[in-house]
Amino acid sequence: MGLEHFLGHTLGLTKLPPHIPTVLWSFAGFTFVHLVLAPWICSRWFPAAYGSKSRAAKNAWAIHVVSQVHCFIIVPAAFYAILTETPDRELDKAFGWSNTTGFVHGIAVGYFIWDLLDAIVNFVDLGFVIHAVSCCLVFGMSYRPFVAYYGTRCLLWEVSTMFLNIHWFLDKTGNTGTTFQLINGIFLVSSFFGVRLLYGGSVSIRFFFTLAKVWRDIPVFYIIVYAGGNFVLQGLNIYWFMKMIAALRKRFEQPPKVNESRNSSDERASLLESNGAPNTGNGEY
Repeated sequence: MGLEHFLGHTLGLTKLPPHIPTVLWSFAGFTFVHLVLAPWICSRWFPAAYGSKSRAAKNAWAIHVVSQVHCFIIVPAAFYAILTETPDRELDKAFGWSNTTGFVHGIAVGYFIWDLLDAIVNFVDLGFVIHAVSCCLVFGMSYRPFVAYYGTRCLLWEVSTMFLNIHWFLDKTGNTGTTFQLINGIFLVSSFFGVRLLYGGSVSIRFFFTLAKVWRDIPVFYIIVYAGGNFVLQGLNIYWFMKMIAALRKRFEQPPKVNESRNSSDERASLLESNGAPNTGNGEY
């Protein structure tokens, strides 16, 4: 009761208590994939490319495995939540809620907590930390409830992350510049541009119209987090898209490089896009 009172009354997250188990299981599951399952898979499937690498490089492999697992779970779950929405959700984009939404957002919150901890412990780039913090706040605070309608739709951004991870693994296994990587790169750029920039941009614009109607009914902190988070995440999407185009051009304008003489920053950021988002979640958002 103490925790429920703190979450529901002190923090105002009235819809969160029933979904705490989902958040905890999600965090524990992705942590297990990161620390146990990913190293086992990579060492068995890619012994030459993975086995001799440094600790930082092996961690980067594990990060991308976790990211891919998250994509395979969260994208279908978000699609299901959207397809099963009742008509009243469309009418109340600001405060509408459903238990399905709470379950899906619980998976996302658990993932982004893992993402934030890894981004801090294995620090590579400030953009990853900012992205993870933004996603944790945006999805966690949706349990007020507030704009969960838009949060679920932003989880569809992870479609592009599937192709990003494939592209990264092709780089690390000596398949840079291959036909398969070119085809995957086309899907990567198309999905990133279509889902994150076009669709994501339209979602953000509609969100601001909704925020303009209800801003007097929510705490100032919510306005700061959600308005600022939208600007930050869309800005990161544009930045990562430009980096992605530059990286793809470099891979197909120069001879493929089979070796892996890159620093630890490149291991996580060769195509600067977070897990999600909003990794994000991206995000991911």
